[in-house]
Amino acid sequence: MLTAIVFLPAVGAILMALLARSDRQVRFLSLLITLSVLVLALVVWATIDLDDPNPQWVQRYQWISAFDVQYFLGVDGLSAPLLGLTGLLGVAAVLISWGIKHRTREFFFWLLILQTGITGVFVSLDLLLFFMFWEVELIPMFLLISIWGSGRREYSAMKFLLYTMLSSALMLAGMLVLYFSAGTFDMIALRDAPPSIALITAPGVFFLLLAAFAVKLPVWPFHTWLPDAHTDAPTAASVMLAGVMLKMGAYGIFRICISLFPEVARDYSDLLVTLAVVSVLYGAVMVFRQHDLKRLIAYSSISHMGFVLLGIASLGQVGMTGAAMQMFAHGTITAMLFMVAGLVYEKAHTRHIPDLGGLASRMPLLTIAFMIAGLAALGLPSMSGFVAEILIFLGSFGVYREATILAMFGLVLSAGYILWTAQRVFFGPEKPRFAAIGDVTLVEAAPLAGMIAAIMVVGIYPSFVTDFFDAGLAPIVDLLGAAGG
Repeated sequence: MLTAIVFLPAVGAILMALLARSDRQVRFLSLLITLSVLVLALVVWATIDLDDPNPQWVQRYQWISAFDVQYFLGVDGLSAPLLGLTGLLGVAAVLISWGIKHRTREFFFWLLILQTGITGVFVSLDLLLFFMFWEVELIPMFLLISIWGSGRREYSAMKFLLYTMLSSALMLAGMLVLYFSAGTFDMIALRDAPPSIALITAPGVFFLLLAAFAVKLPVWPFHTWLPDAHTDAPTAASVMLAGVMLKMGAYGIFRICISLFPEVARDYSDLLVTLAVVSVLYGAVMVFRQHDLKRLIAYSSISHMGFVLLGIASLGQVGMTGAAMQMFAHGTITAMLFMVAGLVYEKAHTRHIPDLGGLASRMPLLTIAFMIAGLAALGLPSMSGFVAEILIFLGSFGVYREATILAMFGLVLSAGYILWTAQRVFFGPEKPRFAAIGDVTLVEAAPLAGMIAAIMVVGIYPSFVTDFFDAGLAPIVDLLGAAGG
């Protein structure tokens, strides 16, 4: 099942490229493929046994026997919701790109390959396999930005590529040190029997791995590639980048850094908290300096990913569950904000905020979508963002009181910039230049409706997701408890 979920987009992309005779067929085949992946991912998620701490739906085969490299896939309560999120955003990315007319076949081909790479990261339990899927997403994202992007698209694509490749080199170095110390890339074996590392110190390996995950998350000061990439990327690429690619960084910290080095995580949790608070406040302050709608949302993502790191750094069940919940909630909320920004640009032909205004009368449905996503982002009760943030604050306050209070101020800033943006873009007097534009079509409204449903369902009934994260994080919390004891 997991193999089908991972490789169906890639195999479907190849068949689509070879067999589809028109752009219309390309679109419908891409939608069929992503819908099939979503259904399979939801089946896996629904069948996870919360009482079993071991990986489930395991597929394990010897791949490169000389180096004990395995094709080792599995899911648990931590990865299953992220698998479902990736499937959901894959469908949304196809629908929001329905109007693509430039090199349509290539666009959807690379979009599907990107989904394979991201999905593979969330189900890999072999370090080398994890690394290979981590690298797979580089080429599709680079091409999506550089060919179908706008503005300084070549510069932004190259900056994304360089940051990710350099950080990945550090990750590979850390993984090789683990292999030479233990003789295996098996994550479960490494977790259960931590190796005695002789080549460099355990903190050294921890920070080699953390560097790659911090760039992807991204954490200040490794964040500068993100605003450029988001600003110039096509809407679908921004949806996948904000929705799930950033979550790969946090997932790596959970699955590898903390699971394999719980003692080191405890020793350096103060540093993680400091970086988290700086990211929260820096991202929120920088939002007020932005005049491009997509760049504004990108900086808000940096701020909200700081909340994820704060929850992780608390190293407790509640805070880390909140961090995982923020990963899921942010995936739907920010993906929706980028969809709105893309549709505004497509219809108004500008993202320059001072040039916008009064769009609510011409785009009432799009305005409602922005307000729902914005209110969820600032943590309005009954929406998924509130659940995530309250869990993070409850988990971190008892451990890092001052840092938590500073991070809470980031929510005040987020309320300010969300309302400020809504007023400048959608409200105020209607401008004559926008008199002829219309609201969203049915195809454009479908992915927005899907995101709204996810935001509201999780906000009203959070245990739908939190129960899984609780179960998936319990073994990691046990390791931290043993390290602290």
